[in-house]
Amino acid sequence: MKTKKMALMFSLLLIAGLAAGCSGGKDNKGTAEEGAEGGTEGGKPVTFSWLVYDRTEGKVRDDWEIFKEIEAKTGVKIDFQVVGQEGIEEKKQIMIATNSVTDFIQVSTQEGREHGPENVFLNLGEYLDIAPNLKAFYDSYPEAKAVATGPDGGIYTVPVLEGDPEGKGFNFVWMARKDVLEEAGIKPPATLDEFYQMLKTLKEKFPDSYPLTANSPIGDTGLYTVFGRAFTGIQGFFNLDPETDEYAFAPYRDGYREALEYLNRLYAEKLLDPEYSLLTGAQWEERILSGKSFLSYFWKADIAPLTEKGRTASGNENFELDAIPQFAAEGIRNYQYSRPLVGGVGRAISAKVKDKEAAVKFLDYLVGDEGSDYLSLGILGKTYTIEDGKPVFMKEFGSSPYVPLRRDYGVWYDHISLNNAKARAAWENGLDEKSKAINASYEPYIIPAPKAIVKTEEEMELEKSRLNNLNKYLEQQITEFVTGKTPINDETYQRFLDQAKKLGADDLLNMYNTAYKRTYGSK
Repeated sequence: MKTKKMALMFSLLLIAGLAAGCSGGKDNKGTAEEGAEGGTEGGKPVTFSWLVYDRTEGKVRDDWEIFKEIEAKTGVKIDFQVVGQEGIEEKKQIMIATNSVTDFIQVSTQEGREHGPENVFLNLGEYLDIAPNLKAFYDSYPEAKAVATGPDGGIYTVPVLEGDPEGKGFNFVWMARKDVLEEAGIKPPATLDEFYQMLKTLKEKFPDSYPLTANSPIGDTGLYTVFGRAFTGIQGFFNLDPETDEYAFAPYRDGYREALEYLNRLYAEKLLDPEYSLLTGAQWEERILSGKSFLSYFWKADIAPLTEKGRTASGNENFELDAIPQFAAEGIRNYQYSRPLVGGVGRAISAKVKDKEAAVKFLDYLVGDEGSDYLSLGILGKTYTIEDGKPVFMKEFGSSPYVPLRRDYGVWYDHISLNNAKARAAWENGLDEKSKAINASYEPYIIPAPKAIVKTEEEMELEKSRLNNLNKYLEQQITEFVTGKTPINDETYQRFLDQAKKLGADDLLNMYNTAYKRTYGSK
């Protein structure tokens, strides 16, 4: 199998890189043995290694108070194996390929299903009789159990919870300079034509500006993603059509060519940032803060901090970003998928961990209410309070509580937290009135996200062999259409579709529908 060949290749070429271990920690084998020798007898804690990376909000620390509390409750001490953010994926892949993962590690649920049966990760299903919280978790979230279960029936990950069960939580909005729109006497648009007219008016009043900018061409907030959905009803290139409950390929849909023609018109008339496809995150932010651009589709959580930055950078106390309504073409459902209930990553335990039962019991504790509260909320009275029966992060943390929470407490920290939905709920419970109004205004658009697909090994190989090259081609060709390098006509568009077929669009579309129906059945 390709998986085993890849493991052998990594083992031969990269094993030397493991000798030095991760920065700031002991090697995996030594840590596991120390934990086993210490046990819980004589008051000595068990020590488990855990692969993590340093976030921009703050580096991983070994003195975070929540882990002192957890150690006091469980007798377990964590030895974080720390790498840089840019190196975390490579380090993880090397560890998987050489079967030398840390005792605890975050992997994609697909990696868990693929490598768990190869004895890289512990089969949690064999320990549910001593792990009541884990058992309740899988019983409560069948989707989580489905994506965690390998082809051999073993359960290899605890997927991270991202969204609320009702499918109402969401991430993205159209953000605009409210002060500029009001000054120009522009009402928020409700249609694509009104959006175009708004950009035209802004260009007339601010001729040196490019009213619309984008953080990326593709991805959740990508220009092609947002307008593709607005014209076809399909989010991204491949996704579930909420009207038919079947997967679709957006460029095949009526309206996709019209989306490209619309964007080409914005580009030609200098209403769209000419460098939209090349911008870094910092450059995108500079466009917004400096007034070179006035509108973008982005994370709703960034409205408040960007407004604060804009006021500081410009000296204009009236600088204000706010959400404007989402829009779609006539006859197209105007929607946005919620955050997925179950994320694409999860916590796994090494199959080589010395004390398997102790490791499972510790993971069981972290999945339970008390452990989950520590990882997602922190310490009552220090990081959060209870208001009207609901957890709320401390007011002194401001509009971006995740910064001090992660930096100072290790709360809501990527690769550590198991329930991001709980943390987001505590954040949103304490939102100011403006943020609550934004949520309310977008509520009519939000529908539950598609459930994760469980693919067979053959399907995963098909995706690996086709999807990356296809995505690169689509992004490149669409950029040429939008920027006018390639004219949009019957011949060029058909050639675009034909090449997408050659690169595997039909095969991938059939695979997604087959896997989806096999996992969840048909409507």
